[in-house]
Amino acid sequence: MNTWDDLKLSSTIRNAIDDLGYTSPTPIQKEVFGVAMSGQDVCGIAQTGTGKTVAYVLPCLMHWKFAKVKDPQVLIIVPTRELVVQVLETIFALAQYTNATAVGVFGGVGLNRHKLELENGADIIVGTPGRMFDLMMARAFKTKNVKRVVIDEVDVMLDLGFRTQLNSILDLVPPKRQNLLFSATMQSDVAQFIKDHFVNVARIEVDAVGKTVDAIEQIVYDAVNFNTKMNLLRNVLNGENASKVLIFTCSKKMANRVYERLALEYEDDVTIIHSNKEQTFRFRAIENFESGAIRILVATDILSRGIDVSDISHVINFDVPDIEENYIHRIGRTGRATKKGIAITFNTEKENDLLKAIQIFINIEIPKKDFPDGVEVNEELLNWEIENPNQKELNAALPKVESQGAFHAKAEKNVKVNVKVSRKDKMMAKYGKKITRGQKPTKRKK
Repeated sequence: MNTWDDLKLSSTIRNAIDDLGYTSPTPIQKEVFGVAMSGQDVCGIAQTGTGKTVAYVLPCLMHWKFAKVKDPQVLIIVPTRELVVQVLETIFALAQYTNATAVGVFGGVGLNRHKLELENGADIIVGTPGRMFDLMMARAFKTKNVKRVVIDEVDVMLDLGFRTQLNSILDLVPPKRQNLLFSATMQSDVAQFIKDHFVNVARIEVDAVGKTVDAIEQIVYDAVNFNTKMNLLRNVLNGENASKVLIFTCSKKMANRVYERLALEYEDDVTIIHSNKEQTFRFRAIENFESGAIRILVATDILSRGIDVSDISHVINFDVPDIEENYIHRIGRTGRATKKGIAITFNTEKENDLLKAIQIFINIEIPKKDFPDGVEVNEELLNWEIENPNQKELNAALPKVESQGAFHAKAEKNVKVNVKVSRKDKMMAKYGKKITRGQKPTKRKK
């Protein structure tokens, strides 16, 4: 199957695809469609940017049937709020000539607001696992008519600790249903999750795990510290072709550091996004980055698979990712839809082992480029870059003390002497006479 005609789509969906300008289905879309239309469970393994969203939305819309009841027929579970919005946009675009309705639900918004939205009914509910489960428990919608459950980026959700919510959601939907799972990797926890919940799952893998997109030029620069990385970053940002630049950091704290430095120079041309930012701020940041109103976006790894922005010219790995798969997800934000992209990694000596692990994983030696002319190598270390000696070095510097065993003599002031006093002596000391156990002491007359 090489064209949309081969998929035998309905005229309404085909018209929507023509409006979107999709010329032909991607490999994951071609492979998943036939199996999903047969009703069999599917586990799709593919990189980000390969068209996974359309791959599961198409069969869901083809199976959808108009019903008078307001309860959903499809539940789609994704890891982030941003991905909820992007999946909804895809559904609205593909279903524009149908009567199918969809609602998105996620944390950061009052539960009652989503309950009110669902009162009007929805054929498809797209949501994050925590909010989806909360709405189920609040009886905001009934699950008896759910025919399909889609779990996208299942490996990310398991990594984020959503296994309990996913298990609970699957327990609350009808057992007779179709399951469509999608993941960029087939890790052991993903395989176990599938084994625990599903039977006879068709595994469809269109891109080998660890394979990077050929359209992406990959580069490594060696840098000694944070200040030097910032100098390199400015050099890239000031280049002629840096039209839309996505910068990944290892943590929220590092993202804030990079953003604060860039904001001094690039002011309204840079923004930041991570999980500590408010929902409205995050949506506005992505919207401005997508539209081109803002050229530079600083983000963390959690969003390397939750951002779908077109025409990103450069991905900058300000820090080398500590998980090999995250390198794939990061650089996969550029070089999409057959367009060229550039992925640049800044590497310090402390990150050498991480870089080697990534190169083994992708089976490619990423070319190292000479330090650009005119970029200053700043040897100054910031306070947070100066590490304390590790425990082994600290122990070696401490004076040795002879062991006295698990129990040793206490200091004289801490020594307690237990003296046993008989009850007879206690009573004599208290009342001045012998008191037996059955006798009540008499009060002395004043």
